Amino acid sequence: MNAASLARLLLLAAIWGASFLFLRLSVPAFGTLWAVEVRVLLAAACLTLFALWSRQALNFRQHWRQYLIIGLCNSALPFILFAYAAQSLGAGLLSILNSTSPLFAAVIGALWLRQPIRATAVLGLLLGLGGVAVLAWDGLQSSGSTHAWLPMLAAALAPSSYAFASVYSRHHGSKISPLATTQGSMVFASLLVLPLAVTQPLPDAPGGLAWGALLGLAVLCTAWAYQLYFKLVHEVGPLGALSVTFLIPVFGVLWGVLLLGEKLGGHLLLGGSLVLLGTALANGLLKWPRLLRRGP
Repeated sequence: MNAASLARLLLLAAIWGASFLFLRLSVPAFGTLWAVEVRVLLAAACLTLFALWSRQALNFRQHWRQYLIIGLCNSALPFILFAYAAQSLGAGLLSILNSTSPLFAAVIGALWLRQPIRATAVLGLLLGLGGVAVLAWDGLQSSGSTHAWLPMLAAALAPSSYAFASVYSRHHGSKISPLATTQGSMVFASLLVLPLAVTQPLPDAPGGLAWGALLGLAVLCTAWAYQLYFKLVHEVGPLGALSVTFLIPVFGVLWGVLLLGEKLGGHLLLGGSLVLLGTALANGLLKWPRLLRRGP
C-alpha cells in the first residue's frame, strides 16, 4: 500500500468513524426515521448528479432487483437500527459494534455459500461474540434501565445486515459499477424508508448543528465515502480496503471522547479489543502463531 492509498484509508476511517458522532447529534432533533430518510434522499440526489456529470448509466430496468435488495440491507435497515440505537448509546460503542460486520459476513458465507470455516475463524467468531457480550453487559449495567437491551440489540443486528448485503452484492452485483450500485441502492433506500417516515411527526425546526450533522452523514459519510471506499478496493484490493474496519472504532471512540465527552472505560477497551481481534482472525487478516498450530 503506497502513501496515497494509506492516506485515503485513514481519511475514510476518520469519516466513517465520525458518522456515529453525526448520528448522536442529528437523530434527537429529526427523529429516527426522518433522519434516515433525509440522509438517504440527499445521498441519492448527490450521487445522481455525479452520475449525470460523469455520464454513467444506472441501467435501472436490468438491475433494479439488486438495487432493491442492497438498498434495503446495506442502507435502509442498518441505518434505521443504528439511528434508533444512537438515541441512547455512545458514538464509540456504536462504532465498535459496527466493526462486527466481517464476523457476520464469515458466518453468512459459510451458511449460504458453503465456504469452509478455518479453526482460527471459529476462534475469531468466539472472541468477537465475547467482546460484544462484554460491551452489552456494560451497557445494560451502566444504563440501569430494563429497556436498555433494545438499542443494544439494534446496534448488534445492524452489522449483520451490512454483511448480508456485502455477500449478496459480491455474487449478484459484481457486473454493476460501484457508482451505479451506490446510486441505485440509495434511491431504493429513500423509497423504502419514506412510507415509514411519514408515520412520524415532522421535526420541529432542527437547529443548525443538527442540520450540519445530517448533511455530514448524507454527503460526507454516505455519498462521498462510498466512492472513496470503492477506489481503495480498486487500488489495494478487498482485503486491504477491509482493514478500514479496524480503524473506524479508533476514530469513533476518539470523536466521542473529544467532542461528546464520552468516557473511555475499561469495559469499552476490553470489549472493543476482543471484537477487533476476533474480526481479524475470522477474516484471515491475522495469522495464528505457528507454534500454537503445531501438534505435540
